[in-house]
Amino acid sequence: MNTTTEQKIRIKKPFFRQPLHVAYSIAFFVYLVYTGLTTPDLKNWALENTLTLSLIIFLIAFYDIFRFSDLSYTLIFLFTLLHMYGSQYQYPDNPFGDWLQQEFNHSRNHYDRLVHLGFGLLLAYPMHEVLLEGFKVKRFYSYLMPIEIVLSLSALYELVEWLVADLVFKDKQRGMDFLGMQGDIWDAQKDMGIALAGALVAMVIAFVFEKGKVTSKS
Repeated sequence: MNTTTEQKIRIKKPFFRQPLHVAYSIAFFVYLVYTGLTTPDLKNWALENTLTLSLIIFLIAFYDIFRFSDLSYTLIFLFTLLHMYGSQYQYPDNPFGDWLQQEFNHSRNHYDRLVHLGFGLLLAYPMHEVLLEGFKVKRFYSYLMPIEIVLSLSALYELVEWLVADLVFKDKQRGMDFLGMQGDIWDAQKDMGIALAGALVAMVIAFVFEKGKVTSKS
């Protein structure tokens, strides 16, 4: 079965006949409400989840236009959970990051770095899929462009994050906590580098597996 045929089959099935998609949607909104009700900083939670909700609105709006594979929806779902858990607290105070810091004797809470890694590692493949199946770009560019897009979006996110911290948080310390720098002057550059590394790994894995499929069919 070729890629085009698989895409057509995915489009034919309505949302309520996709049990996995329904389950992910319910779990997402339940966890979103939970993090909102339990967060100690509602402003930070709302700001952080602006991007999360934008992504979900985008997926809903284009659901009948372009249908991702179940693998891509799973990767997107995992990233939203990772990000929502991060939004529940200021990044320097994230409990899982605190545990990692104590367990491995790190100098800082690294949960923000984990989210940036997840951005590249988990979302590069859905980008590859939409480029290959939706925009019909050449296969080579469908591997290359997600890496470039992840790096570009990471840079854009750092700029937006800086503007929000400067304009929304009047208290300088709260703004610094929102940025999650934790005293590291190279925090933004490291975040972008980690996201880039995640995207590179994801595209290498995708290339190896998809090349293996093509080889086995031939």
